[in-house]
Amino acid sequence: MRLRVLACWAPLLLALHGFAQQTGSNAATAAAPPPPAAAVQTQPEPGAASIKVDVNEVIVPVTVTDDKGHFVSNLEQKDFQILDEGKPQNIEYFSRERAQPVVAGFLIDLSNSSRTQWKNFQNAATELVLTLLPGKDKFSGYLIGYGNKAELMVNTTSDPEPFVSKLRDLKPGGGAALFDAIYMACTNRALIKGEPFEPRRVLIVVGDGNDNSSKKTLQEVLEVAQRNLVTIYGISTVSYGFTSEGSDNLTRLAEETGGRVEYPLQNVYKDVSGFQSTPSDEGNLAFHAGTGGFASALATALFHSVANVAGEITTQYILRYTPNEAEASDKVFRALNVKVSLPDVKVRARKGYYPVGK
Repeated sequence: MRLRVLACWAPLLLALHGFAQQTGSNAATAAAPPPPAAAVQTQPEPGAASIKVDVNEVIVPVTVTDDKGHFVSNLEQKDFQILDEGKPQNIEYFSRERAQPVVAGFLIDLSNSSRTQWKNFQNAATELVLTLLPGKDKFSGYLIGYGNKAELMVNTTSDPEPFVSKLRDLKPGGGAALFDAIYMACTNRALIKGEPFEPRRVLIVVGDGNDNSSKKTLQEVLEVAQRNLVTIYGISTVSYGFTSEGSDNLTRLAEETGGRVEYPLQNVYKDVSGFQSTPSDEGNLAFHAGTGGFASALATALFHSVANVAGEITTQYILRYTPNEAEASDKVFRALNVKVSLPDVKVRARKGYYPVGK
């Protein structure tokens, strides 16, 4: 069984490795972005409430896909329009360069709900780290595990080895403090010079979105993520048609910040010959896979999700603009809407931002 699973993973791992090494040779390049006019970020002092970001200049990462979900990567600046509270804005910086610098937070669900497929998600998280942290200085990340409480397990670094070592030793058990983990990611870890403009900030949650142990609320962490210009992605651990009360949490966190959620275990076996779902004596409703084909299908689904998330993070358009100060000062939270002058495309971008001092 192990040999069959590895055989299924091999081509996907090779593809991901090649994807991580691509630096944009087949994509249009952009001039180095000018330093933001008034972006201020500081390492938090002991006891500080949050990493501060002044948003005089607004950064808007944008993903465009066609009706089949394929990335549309050949658009120009003239194809985009940004509406701030319904008013068109002047795009001052535009980039479609591949492999742009990012600092990625990997948030791993260590609750009891992760036990069933833990080894598979442990392997998927490891490959996600290796894909997004290829050992180059412009790609950095950090690791937070959350069970009954959130814990910063690897602070911000470009070296993937501490992540691989730590992930290898983790074991799930206990509750789920997802919201506290997101708050920690936004307030308590080492910063990279240039955040959040270059590198950009992303969070990747590997979990089911459930939270039963946090001190923070969904609304609180959504606000702190938006204030810190964080884009949230999810790789859901919800299995085979089951539901989780946390799925709506994960969806909202992703959609409000411009990210997406992958569901690798939903209908994963639908194309495997001979598959049947049957009630099981071991627990609620469990599914038994009788051949190595099922393990291969699971591995394929997981690593397609890893490739999809990694691909989106590194295949985004970056737009920046400076809103009119008089207009930006009248509301605490300002709504954004990004439009593309093409039919039958889906545009994903953050839903809004908090102006300076709000």
